[in-house]
Amino acid sequence: MAEDRPTRRYPQNLQGVLQLAVDVGPAPGGPDSFQPMSEERKIWLRDVLADVCKGQMDEVTQIKRCLAVLRREGKSVKEGEDEEDEDERETAFAIVSELCENLDNARDLMTLGGLDLCISQYLCHAESGFRWRAAQLIAICAQNMPQVQVHLFSTGVLPKLLQLADSDPNSTVRVKALYAVSCLVREQESGLQAFLSHDGVSVLMRGMQSDIEKLRTKSAFLLLNLLASHPEQKDAVVSMGMVQQLVSVLRSPHLPFHEHVLGALCCLVEDCPQGLQDCRNPSLGLKELLREQTRELQGKEESQEELAFCEQLRVICFPGQQSDDNGMDR
Repeated sequence: MAEDRPTRRYPQNLQGVLQLAVDVGPAPGGPDSFQPMSEERKIWLRDVLADVCKGQMDEVTQIKRCLAVLRREGKSVKEGEDEEDEDERETAFAIVSELCENLDNARDLMTLGGLDLCISQYLCHAESGFRWRAAQLIAICAQNMPQVQVHLFSTGVLPKLLQLADSDPNSTVRVKALYAVSCLVREQESGLQAFLSHDGVSVLMRGMQSDIEKLRTKSAFLLLNLLASHPEQKDAVVSMGMVQQLVSVLRSPHLPFHEHVLGALCCLVEDCPQGLQDCRNPSLGLKELLREQTRELQGKEESQEELAFCEQLRVICFPGQQSDDNGMDR
């Protein structure tokens, strides 16, 4: 009787091969630990490994072919670009972006010069569709990949991405560029320092004041994340007038991203005397604003976290405010 074979699907990379070996091999210390492998199993494992390697090569080959298409830049910088050629390159970006969700492929793209190509030829391309696709691919490759992040920082791409996020005429480019910035600087100490040195906080401030909903949301979320991860930066951020700016944002018609804005304010009043003083300034009117926000959000299931931030701010900044409200409500 032929041996039963595992039906589990394995990732076609080295990790998948190692997991496969563990699953099909005998348990350590078991009765078969040092038994010779049967010929049937040898053949089967050899075939599986060949398939894995073939799959890896196929993906690398696909990346190389896509890069060949993307490097056809001779006529792409000229006006009147051939529509078919443009479609082919957009397709190439889509394929590479999907492949690079796999970390091994992201590293291969970097080694093959694909990221350098994005930076040198496509982030500044006349066509907005290529600019946002290049930013998106950079983001995908940089996410959770320190090796790729270090390479990207060495190219000086961060200020280019910040400029796109801050002032590109196309809203999708701005959103994708900020996404790439986020993937570069979050959980990356050197990235944070570069972000601060290029006035990235001001870019976030302006992003929260833009009329692009996704950009507002991503800007507020990134600010909240950076403040939570790097509390040592609170004083510097407060000195830029961030408390006043955030409260100004909260005065605009309510939107879901206000939750992140309130979260950022909570960060700025914890263990930050100047931030707390700014929030308590009567001219800012934060006390009344929090009362209004609380009333507006009461009873809304989707706003529970935002309500919690409002309550946290009131308790820290205006002790006794809760009891005043309760008396008023009664």
